[in-house]
Amino acid sequence: MKTAIYGYGNLGKGVEAACLQNPDIELTGVFTRRNPESITTRTGVPVYAASDIAAHAADIDVLIICGGSATDLPEMTPALAKSFCVVDSFDHHAKIPEHFANVDAAAKEGGNLALISCGWDPGLFSLNRLLASSVLPEGKDYTFWGRGVSQGHSDAVRRIEGVLDARQYTIPVEEAMEAARSGKNAELSTRQKHTRYCYVVAEEGADRERITREIVTMPDYFADYDTTVEFISMEEMQANHSGLPHGGVVIRNGCTGIEREHREVIEFSLTLDSNPEFTSSVLVAYARAVYRMHQRGRCGCLTIFDVAPADISPMTPEEIRRTML
Repeated sequence: MKTAIYGYGNLGKGVEAACLQNPDIELTGVFTRRNPESITTRTGVPVYAASDIAAHAADIDVLIICGGSATDLPEMTPALAKSFCVVDSFDHHAKIPEHFANVDAAAKEGGNLALISCGWDPGLFSLNRLLASSVLPEGKDYTFWGRGVSQGHSDAVRRIEGVLDARQYTIPVEEAMEAARSGKNAELSTRQKHTRYCYVVAEEGADRERITREIVTMPDYFADYDTTVEFISMEEMQANHSGLPHGGVVIRNGCTGIEREHREVIEFSLTLDSNPEFTSSVLVAYARAVYRMHQRGRCGCLTIFDVAPADISPMTPEEIRRTML
């Protein structure tokens, strides 16, 4: 399978690294909106201008789009899905149905297959919520993120006028996590489960009060949370916040038995040193599935719910049954 990267930020660099661990996948190029001559990839793969991507269509079975969810992916993915099979990591949960409809129409127009919102949340966590709620139909789901850096939320802050750089940490509330594990089906609001902390480097002379106000009132990202904004220097950002750790937990409380007398708890967790590199690894695995499913004639848009686990594995079905079942 031949794949290419569209966008060479943290996520694109992670995809490049993940391809090295998958010998059945060949990375043929990186496409960027920046000057290609200004970029040197870590593996020596060639870099091309994004505007020239049509000339390389023969070398791309699946294009992995590594843009931001706030403004990039809503435009990029539908546009590129007309000409390529694509995978993206769109993580604006509230707008996934709208994004799906736009990408589905574009992919069907071009006879291609697209997979959106692929990563760990949305993505692997979504899959675990579906599995757990299906196994324990009477119960309640709880999802906790962090403590870690959210790439999508950080990107949304960086798009605000006057912001040079930003890191947004999502922090789970320990008392809420214990309540979720207790089996009492506690009712926890969005604000009760997490807090958000933003470190922001502002341009000299920027209106910090306006920046703070735009952050804490941003719909779908910060408005529903207790959010703290702290302005720091670029030197402090680089010294103390250059890493991108993350993780989280999905918990399902449910019951079994005729009298619902037994309490059952399902828990799935991730602890990540590198959020973008792990997300990239998920994207690469699911790009394999997109390639296989398109070869079987599928087109349009998919989510992680539509992909059989066997299709993401490099192993044959016989190997999977022998070693995994």
